[in-house]
Amino acid sequence: MRIVVQRVSRGKVTVDGQVTGEIGRGFVLLIGVTHEDTMQDVDYLVDKVVNLRVFEDEAGKMNLSLLDIGGALLSISQFTLYGDCRKGRRPNFMDAAKPDFANQYYESFNEKARSLGVQVETGVFGAMMDVELVNDGPVTLLLESKRTF
Repeated sequence: MRIVVQRVSRGKVTVDGQVTGEIGRGFVLLIGVTHEDTMQDVDYLVDKVVNLRVFEDEAGKMNLSLLDIGGALLSISQFTLYGDCRKGRRPNFMDAAKPDFANQYYESFNEKARSLGVQVETGVFGAMMDVELVNDGPVTLLLESKRTF
């Protein structure tokens, strides 16, 4: 599993002109699933995301987590995170999980985060989405459940 984490002051996703998810302070997540992922990957990344200490404390140091600040997640499925661009000019998506498998793991990620008391808003799996965000910092991180680079 790969997740692009962007610390935001706000974020919104729209599908066919309808807002499907909107948050204030927190993270916009772009989540990619590969066919080799397991529920252990989901558990690892949920724990990592909600406990990342990248929000500023009263001294201005990145010392607080999403849980500490009561922040929210805007979770967007993103199969293109597994696009391999090393050869040619067209990405190869062979490492991206098939939609049924990917959706199961994406939904499991969201449910596990909700079970920790985090507000989770989402896009629509497989849909064309317009994602708007104000990156705070900017702070953008790449998380992976398996070291591949």
